[in-house]
Amino acid sequence: MSKYIHKVNYYETDKMGITHHSNYIRFMEEARLNFLSEIGYPMTRLEAEGITSPVVSVSCEYKYTTTYSDEIEIEVSVAGYNGVKLTLFYEMRNKQNDVLIATASSVNCFIDENGKPIALRKYVPDFDDILKTID
Repeated sequence: MSKYIHKVNYYETDKMGITHHSNYIRFMEEARLNFLSEIGYPMTRLEAEGITSPVVSVSCEYKYTTTYSDEIEIEVSVAGYNGVKLTLFYEMRNKQNDVLIATASSVNCFIDENGKPIALRKYVPDFDDILKTID
């Protein structure tokens, strides 16, 4: 489990002063990249090894709004991993009052430089082992 904090910027809000819904997907991506760094496999390392990780699907259920300067604590956990696809679950809370803002998930696959899906156990067995053991 990994935690990431995003402070809402003014430009991320709409005319009503509410964080625009599309930004939560970007916040998830920030949290995902932070998660990968925390487990020792930042995207720079994966890309240096010829691996990228495109999004296959994403979903987000909005529970409560945020506004400019709110701090969103995003908890990332592994919801599933089969060696080719990684499913992450995100729980977003307002850091100041612990109100649940959103729950979400994303599915990423892993591909080589030619865009072909790869099994991590063959290409990066250490990374595969880490993902298999994370709760």
